[in-house]
Amino acid sequence: MEILAHFGDGGPGPWILFFPLIWALVVGAGVTLLRRTVWRGRRGPGRPTVEGGSPISVLGHRFASGEIDEDEYWRRLSVLDEQFGRPRKGGAA
Repeated sequence: MEILAHFGDGGPGPWILFFPLIWALVVGAGVTLLRRTVWRGRRGPGRPTVEGGSPISVLGHRFASGEIDEDEYWRRLSVLDEQFGRPRKGGAA
């Protein structure tokens, strides 16, 4: 043990780098553990966030995740099209 503590002229030697490396690994493991368990629950009740935030994109994400079936998707989409006035492809208003 004396050889590890005093390297060459009595200094700590290359072993001084070992302890900061161990602390970095401990902190990294702690952050990873927290991100995978505790911090994951803070995003909400499990519903993914929608970037656009428009009702039509929210409806699309709900359909893609399986929360609603195809019939309900098309029914709600037709209501949203009437309400928010998404332009049709024929140019007719």
